[in-house]
Amino acid sequence: MKYQVLLSALACALALIAGAASAQAPAGAISSAESSAPDAMQALPASAVANALRQGGYVIYFRHASTDFSQNDAQMTGYSDCAHQRLLTDQGRKEAREIGRQIARLKLARGEVIVSPYCRTMETARLMFGQVNARNALREAVAGDFPDLKQLFATPVTLGSNRWIVGHGMPFRTVAGPPQLAEGEAVVIRPEGTGWTVLARVLAQDWAGLR
Repeated sequence: MKYQVLLSALACALALIAGAASAQAPAGAISSAESSAPDAMQALPASAVANALRQGGYVIYFRHASTDFSQNDAQMTGYSDCAHQRLLTDQGRKEAREIGRQIARLKLARGEVIVSPYCRTMETARLMFGQVNARNALREAVAGDFPDLKQLFATPVTLGSNRWIVGHGMPFRTVAGPPQLAEGEAVVIRPEGTGWTVLARVLAQDWAGLR
């Protein structure tokens, strides 16, 4: 009997500790167990994505277009050393150009374009948008985290404008959770100050079907 009482007391203590840790977690913090799939209660259907992005106020995060996985970044000496990085394939360039054409056709609100400085992300963004703004912290982790990327996801965007980001799959998964982004896939995010909500995911080939 005393043993059962002790076990019950220990369980209560552990629950209180867990609750306190949860209460002290910063707003908008993301755990690796959370999912970056669109929120079931707030997801934008495909028929509503283009109209929402025409009005603006969103963050759109792309993983770079298709690349050649026989290449890698192991020997790169700097971001401009394209000879020693994984680069876009011809298919990837075609994808990026086509996404850019669809964004123009749909007359989506523009705004700032922020890009990881790697060659594959810079080329993807230039083919999609033309002029871009490189930001190293999109790829560089701080103690295994990506605080700059979290801030870009959470910081509100004014109506009539969107924040377009071209980055990589791993930082996004670390910050927002699985499933992994496909190459060329985009996520539509509503920034909420201390956090954000994923509203839609758009594959590279799906932009042509938006109206």
